[in-house]
Formats: sequence, C-alpha cells, structure tokens
Amino acid sequence: MTFSVLATDGNGAVGIAVTSSSPAVAARCIHLRPGVGGASSQNITDPRLGTELLDALASGLDARAALAAVTQGREHIDHRQLTVLGLDGAGAAYSGSGSLGVHHHVVAPRVVAAGNLLSGTEVVDAVVAGFEAATGELEERLLAALEAGLAAGGEAGPLHSAGLSVVRDVAWRVTDLRVDWSERPIEELRDLLKVWLPQRDDYVTRGLDPTAAPSYGVPGDE
Repeated sequence: MTFSVLATDGNGAVGIAVTSSSPAVAARCIHLRPGVGGASSQNITDPRLGTELLDALASGLDARAALAAVTQGREHIDHRQLTVLGLDGAGAAYSGSGSLGVHHHVVAPRVVAAGNLLSGTEVVDAVVAGFEAATGELEERLLAALEAGLAAGGEAGPLHSAGLSVVRDVAWRVTDLRVDWSERPIEELRDLLKVWLPQRDDYVTRGLDPTAAPSYGVPGDE
C-alpha cells in the first residue's frame, strides 16, 4: 500500500517522502533523528521498529547492523518492510516474505527506496533514479523521487496520502508536511512544499533566536 524514499544530502540533512493508498501514512512510517539518520517502517506497519532502528544507529551500529539487530528473531517480522540510513549515506532495507503484492527495495549511496502493492518493481527503481537525477534542496529531491515513482506506475491502486519530512542541524524537523486524505496527494504535497520551502529557514531562526526572526507577514505582526 506504500512506497517511500529515504535519503541524505551528505551534509547532515536526512529525510523521507512517502505515499500510500491508506490515510495519514507519514504519521506511521516516517522516523527521523537529527545527527543520527532515518528509518521507515511500512507494509503492515509497526512504528516501534522505526524508533528501534534509530536507537540502534545512535548506539554506533551502521545501517546494516542496525537492521540485523532489529529484525533478528523478531515476532511477525515477515510482515514488515523496513528501510534505514545513516548520515554517512550507507543504507539497508528489508522486505519480509509477507510483504503485500508486488514489492521491491533498492539500496544505493545516500538513498534507500522501498514499496509494496506496486504496479511493478520498476516503480522503486524509478524512485531512486528520480532522486539521483533531481537537484536542489533535499526536500525537492525527495518529492521528485515520489513523482518519478508515480509516473512509473505507482501503486496498484489509487494513492490517498503522502508526507515529506527532513531533519538537519536542530533538534526538530525543519520540514514536516502531510496530506492525509486526498485524490491527488503527491500533487498537493508539491503545492505545500512551494509554500513552505521559502519560509523554512525563517522558522528555524524563530526557534533559535526570536530577536532575529523576520515578521510573520500577517496583520498585527509588523
């Protein structure tokens, strides 16, 4: 029901973009930790696994070792699809035998993609290629990767939700955008990103130093 892309820009930022036929996919699947890396838990989702993968990375394990530590001997693990990526750009992925429908994952330098209930395995290949070909901010590259997956066929059924989150060098998500139920979630996510990205760094400044923050540009805040 889901395909996702997890990537780093090589300069400390890491993010995930994800889309699904089910509602509010980003609330369950995206797991990010500044200074550590990212993980996605999807298919028949167990959000606890994303947190455990980040804990394993934070303990000093690389992505492959973190994945092995979390999956080994785990009850119901065959029903899960997982990705994990460290800030060093090394990633790992797992697609259990119970992954739904056509499923696939790809691990490449600085990017990991995975999907299930796909129109074909080429969707995940297109996601990775789309990320690698895109330019600009990490957010833009992640969204371009989702768009490439959609153009390659997407899921076997219609998509209804999408999300995009990025962490960098502060203790919160500098970008956290979600479309929780829509007939065109990726297109609406693109619209949200156009509004958000020019303001993103201003909101970081507001958090760190309100005295240096620019106006919100709303009545009463001149």
